[in-house]
Amino acid sequence: MITDKQTLQLYLDTDKFALGMNRRFPIPFIDTVWIYERTLRYYEYHRNVGNKLSRCYYSFLLRRRGERLGFSISGNCFGPGLRINHYGLLIVNAKARIGKWCDVHQGVNIGENGYIDELGHAVSEVPQIGDFCFIGPGAKIFGKCHIGDNVRIGVNAVVNKDIPSNNTVFGIPMQMHMNRRDIITIATPSIEEQFLNKYPQYKELMRKIQ
Repeated sequence: MITDKQTLQLYLDTDKFALGMNRRFPIPFIDTVWIYERTLRYYEYHRNVGNKLSRCYYSFLLRRRGERLGFSISGNCFGPGLRINHYGLLIVNAKARIGKWCDVHQGVNIGENGYIDELGHAVSEVPQIGDFCFIGPGAKIFGKCHIGDNVRIGVNAVVNKDIPSNNTVFGIPMQMHMNRRDIITIATPSIEEQFLNKYPQYKELMRKIQ
């Protein structure tokens, strides 16, 4: 969670690195996804530190830019190193939590399973996703499921149950393939090593986020 300017800069730099951007700042109307991710991080910062005026401003920008790109993402859902590969439908429930270095594609829906229990209470169940995860185009992840680290979720897979770390899943219904690693993705521990080699000043801060 971004609660100070140093952590904000870490998130901005990890997202930039994950997107493979070498420029200092994004180019308007060209680097639209990068601009959206930067807006998301500034919104998270101002929301978490309690700056109401700036929070409202970035909330407006985030919503407007999200509508143009097809994104609906609330603050504090993704850890550092987010890579959104393409504009297009991307919906993430506000209560979902996704770890660092997530590689996510278009058409993904990370959603809630909501229901009324026997006592009449509203129950909300949302996914919890670990670090270094790949989420392929069209994947749907719903309900109370815990997805471990280094997981690969294939194209159009529907996930509604736990996935242990270091697994790959495909299909409807979901089929698990242990140790299959043939999906090309930036979501691997090696990218964090490359990032810290380039930005050694973040080593201590990145350990705290873990």
